[in-house]
Amino acid sequence: MWDGHWSEAVARDAVWLGGVAPAYEAAAAILQRSGHTTISSASVWRRVQTWGAKFKALEETARAKAMAVPEQWAPPSRAEVPDQRMGVAMDGTMVHILQAGWKELKVGTVFEIAVWPTCDERTGELVELAHAVHNSYVAHLGGPGVLGEMVWTEARRRGWEHVQDTAALGDGAVWIWNQATLHFPDSHQVVDWYHGKQHLAVAAHALKDEGTPAYQRWFNSHETALYQGPAARIADELEQAAVQSPEHGEDLRREAGYFRDNQHRMNYLELREEQWPIGSGMVESGGKQYKARFCGPGMRWSRAGAEMLLPVRSAILSKRFDELWARVYSAPQN
Repeated sequence: MWDGHWSEAVARDAVWLGGVAPAYEAAAAILQRSGHTTISSASVWRRVQTWGAKFKALEETARAKAMAVPEQWAPPSRAEVPDQRMGVAMDGTMVHILQAGWKELKVGTVFEIAVWPTCDERTGELVELAHAVHNSYVAHLGGPGVLGEMVWTEARRRGWEHVQDTAALGDGAVWIWNQATLHFPDSHQVVDWYHGKQHLAVAAHALKDEGTPAYQRWFNSHETALYQGPAARIADELEQAAVQSPEHGEDLRREAGYFRDNQHRMNYLELREEQWPIGSGMVESGGKQYKARFCGPGMRWSRAGAEMLLPVRSAILSKRFDELWARVYSAPQN
C-alpha cells in the first residue's frame, strides 16, 4: 500500500469522489454509505492533495515533452481517410482564493467535430449543423501562457496533427486569440456567435431605449447583418453613430472596436455553410463543470488546495481518471 494504511481501492475512490462530489464532506459520506468505509473529510482532502500532486506532475511532464517537439502538422489526404476535424476552445471563469479574492480559472477544451441534423434556432428548420463531441478538458489557475501550452499538449495527445482541418473558438478576450494564434496558427478562428450578439445588444442599448420596438427592430436587423457579414459594416455604422451621439460615444466606439478587431473571426454564414461550429458552448459548459466543484456555497480555496484538485477534476471530466490513476499509482513512489 503506497498510501499509508489505505488500500489502493480506498485511496482511488477517495480521490475520485473528492473530484466529483460537491465537497470533501460529501465524498466521505458517500464512501461511508456506499462502501462502508469510515474515512474523515480531512483524510479525503489529504488523499486528493497527495495524489493530485502526482496528477499535476504528470500534466507538467506531458506539457514539457509536447513543447519540446516542433509542431509537425501534416494532415492526411481526404482520399486516404474520411474527413476528420477537430477544434479547441478557451474561456475563463472565477474561483475564490484565500487572501487573494476572486481569480480567473482558465479553461481549455479539445474536441472532435461531428455533423448531424439539428433544428436551427434562427430559422426553425432542420439543417446539418456541426457539434463538439468527445470533449476533454484542461484548466490552469494563472496566466494564459501555461493554459495555451496545456491545450496544445492535450490537442497533440489526441492527434491534432493528423486531422484534415481545425478550428479555435472563444469569446473576445485578447488572451484567447494570442494563445490560439501562437499554438494553432493554421486553425479557423471563430468568435462565439452568442458573445457577438451580446455586444450587439450593448450597442443597441446605447442607441435605442431598451424594450422599445425601435430597440428590437435595430437589434433584429443587425443580428441578421452580423450573421451574413461582414462585421466591418457594423463597426463602420457604430463609429458614425458615436460621432452623432456624443453622450454614448465611448460605448459605441468600444463596441465598434470589438467588431472591427474580430471581423475575420465572424464569418458566421460561411462557417455554417462549411459545417463548422459557431458557438463556444463546449468550453462554457466546461467552465460551469469546474465551478460546480470549486464554487459551492461559502467555498474558499487555498491556492495549493485548488491546484492539487484541478488535475483530478480535469481527468474526471475528460474520462481519463482511471488511466491516469494507474500511471501514478504504479509509478515509483518517493
